[in-house]
Amino acid sequence: MNEKDYYDILGVSPHASVDEIRKTFQQKARKLHPDVNKAPDAEEKFKELSEAYAVLSDESKRRRYDAMRSGSPFASSGNWNPSTPGDVDFGGWPFGGWGSPFGTSPFGGAGSAKARTRARAYNPKAGADVVYQIDFDADTAKKGTRRGITYNHFASCSVCAGKGSVHTGHAQTCPTCNGTGHISVDLMSVLGFGEVQMVCPECEGTGKVVADPCEACGGSGRVLTASEIVVDIPANSHNGDVIRLAGKGNAGTNGSAAGDFVLRVGVPSERLDPLQAFGFRLVGITLPFFAYGVVARTLLGFSFTFSIPLFIGLYLVFSRGVIGRRGTWWKNALRYLGDGFANGLIITLFLVAMVSCISGGRF
Repeated sequence: MNEKDYYDILGVSPHASVDEIRKTFQQKARKLHPDVNKAPDAEEKFKELSEAYAVLSDESKRRRYDAMRSGSPFASSGNWNPSTPGDVDFGGWPFGGWGSPFGTSPFGGAGSAKARTRARAYNPKAGADVVYQIDFDADTAKKGTRRGITYNHFASCSVCAGKGSVHTGHAQTCPTCNGTGHISVDLMSVLGFGEVQMVCPECEGTGKVVADPCEACGGSGRVLTASEIVVDIPANSHNGDVIRLAGKGNAGTNGSAAGDFVLRVGVPSERLDPLQAFGFRLVGITLPFFAYGVVARTLLGFSFTFSIPLFIGLYLVFSRGVIGRRGTWWKNALRYLGDGFANGLIITLFLVAMVSCISGGRF
């Protein structure tokens, strides 16, 4: 999610009173309410406006938000002794990064580096796969080879052991939404009707937050790094083959399982040009129509209708070269031709059924 300036969204000064915030919200909300404004982005803007109002109209939420903007990492009234990090009162920690893998603060401003890199939401999710493709010539793919690959990915944070927190081993209930994962804005007092509900910006809808976000990973439990891996490409590999190395992909957040490293083998000489593949499909689609034309002895009528797509398909196939292609290339070409033929057969049978019904007087 992008960084947001709630004061800018509402169009008020950072020193605006609660009454000013309420009046400004009331004016803008009436114009943006989905029941009144039918613009495509009206609902999204209304939710964003309501989100800003929900934070700035609440004294405690606004105090935490202002603390983040000013660069203070702590917004609570609790005492903090730098020499005893385990005794820090983290209950008033301002909103952290909304889904950013780097823990970037959504509130912008000129905050300190520590404040900008802290995350707050406890959101365990399995890591995504890292997909990598390498092209080989036909001879190398046939013989097999070994390749070293350097790639960027998220790795489990060594400081907090992937949990996202160094001093606290479990998550705590989100103080903003009280664990519900949503916050509600009552519009009755400002608009006279309605209530809007949205995902809590502090816990990102999970209802839980990291008590003391790790300095190294910002609370996500993982850090961006570069790794090197050696992959064996087996002999007789072909274009599109996949080699999967379990657990070598992106680490999950807050201790969740890591994804896989997936290597896709590419052999350009076995690949069809996209237009050439379309040409084979187009030829395949027309074949059932010509076959039916021969059987039904209406070839002349069918040939006039479907000769144009047939010639277009043949042009796309031969204009990009078919001489010297190897066996796997032709297998792929026949596969595209077969796909087209199956589609053409379905269309032909449907049209024949329609013609039979019409000629039989059923319509």
